[in-house]
Amino acid sequence: MICKFDVDPIIKEFELTCKPIIVEVNKFDEASAKEFRKNFALAHSTGQPVIPVVIDSYGGQVYSLMSMISTIRHSELPVATIVQGKAMSCGAILFSCGKDRMRYMDPDATIMIHDVSSMSFGKVEEIKSNADETDRLNIKVYQIMASNIGKPDDYFLKQIHDKGHADWFLDAEECKSINLANHLRVPKFDVRIMVDICFE
Repeated sequence: MICKFDVDPIIKEFELTCKPIIVEVNKFDEASAKEFRKNFALAHSTGQPVIPVVIDSYGGQVYSLMSMISTIRHSELPVATIVQGKAMSCGAILFSCGKDRMRYMDPDATIMIHDVSSMSFGKVEEIKSNADETDRLNIKVYQIMASNIGKPDDYFLKQIHDKGHADWFLDAEECKSINLANHLRVPKFDVRIMVDICFE
């Protein structure tokens, strides 16, 4: 995604005290979730009307994803999500969190959806406990995703089950057909700086 500045020719020099923020997501870990919150806080002070979140990710940690979802939900500005390249696993769910009619996807990008993974080790009871938590998270994130795009709560859970719990890859056209993607293009962020001279 490109941020373009259009400056009125009457202006010789200018300096923006707060440049528009474009949030980029490549990873889902504690550091990236913290950076995500920081960028959202900055975006609220720039005067920009929307926060673009550009996703190009193989996925990562579900708890970090939940932190990012919380940040979006508490944002006072609308959030546009844009997939460039890929949005897999956590990336696919974050993509769905863009405001309706503001979810963009490059025509050549790919979405991948699958069950939440658990890398649990330890005693039998610990593994059982981790399995229960993984199941809880799996249901929760796919209910969030379904709700975001206007589908029944069990929509993605049923789709994954019907596909034998294998990785589910979707191209841009498929994403648009289920209302996950609204636009098959990458939007432009234009910043217009102008002088308005009035005589009353």
